[in-house]
Amino acid sequence: MKIVVLGAGFGGLELTTQLSDAFGDEIDVVLIDKSDGFVFGFSKLDVMFAKLLPSAAHHPYRNIVKPGVRFVQTTIRSIDPVTKHVETDAGGFDADILVVALGADLHPEATPGLVQGGNEFYTIAGAFALRDVLADFPGGRVIVGVTSIPFKCPPAPSETALLIHDYLTDRGLRDASSIALVMPLGAPIPPSPKASEALLVAFAERGIEWHPGKLVVELDPSRKVAVLADGGEMPYDLFLGVPVHRAPAVVVDAGMTIDGWIPVNPLTLETVFPGVYAVGDATSVGTPKAGVFAEGQASVVAANLIAAIHGASPSRQYDGHGICYLEFGHDQVARVDVAFVSGQAPYGDMDGPSIANTADKADFGTSRIRRWFGQTWPATSDTAG
Repeated sequence: MKIVVLGAGFGGLELTTQLSDAFGDEIDVVLIDKSDGFVFGFSKLDVMFAKLLPSAAHHPYRNIVKPGVRFVQTTIRSIDPVTKHVETDAGGFDADILVVALGADLHPEATPGLVQGGNEFYTIAGAFALRDVLADFPGGRVIVGVTSIPFKCPPAPSETALLIHDYLTDRGLRDASSIALVMPLGAPIPPSPKASEALLVAFAERGIEWHPGKLVVELDPSRKVAVLADGGEMPYDLFLGVPVHRAPAVVVDAGMTIDGWIPVNPLTLETVFPGVYAVGDATSVGTPKAGVFAEGQASVVAANLIAAIHGASPSRQYDGHGICYLEFGHDQVARVDVAFVSGQAPYGDMDGPSIANTADKADFGTSRIRRWFGQTWPATSDTAG
């Protein structure tokens, strides 16, 4: 059986790891990604706030050594979900099973003025560049603003607001600065009232302005103002934006999307095309666009493929459950446990923030790098100092 996996993020890495663990050299898996390495979302913030060196956050795909799995770095040009044929700059690939795990593409240019007059911290390049921007920032009006929904990792804007507070405080610039968080959501983390309440308390304690239900639609670089969807304006000296998210164009062109995202069976992650699955941010499965949910979805697909190959009936179903970590600053991390069950209202709980959860978050990262890459991470020399 030939299995082709498109995208080497949480979903692609977890899926190929489980297949390799189950079958070794007896399976033929091709993992395709245009990038040369993997970066955790939380590592982008660590680099941005000078807690981690950029080189330490990057995990090269060349380090993947899994029996039965071949990694190909190339750009995907077209997908035929009917024939399960993929055309790339490295040639064509035919599959018996095709899994799309390409994530969501980010488009800073889709928000007028963002590229010219602001900064975004969701792409790797954008977050890494902010390391130097923040180092040179003399203080002033800071806005953390969301420019579209849905967006990846819903806690990240709140984390960024809290971390910029600590960063400016440590540099003696907080008293001369203001921080505002602008989000289209009614609560920082809607599925978890406990987490949202803890964040609102933290914002109030730190003097961070909270502007719920508002969307930034444009920046005016000449006047240094952010324009909101309701017509309001907010002045800024430093704008940190969450850019527009869209499904990759190659997926849209393949006719796999409805209303911009790939519809799937929420229990099995199967698409309407036989033998084609989709996991992670490119789907409309109903969970947040975050790596831990892509990993959970990939685990379900892997379990059912393994069962089918063994001649058993696939029986694993996706439960919509995920755990994410929420930075409160100064080594205090909360653990948010949420579930998105089809046909039910999402629900969630929170533990912390605490130092213990900081260690738990570190173990989350090191365990994945060990499983996916066979590497130890981080090394002592990785920290920024």
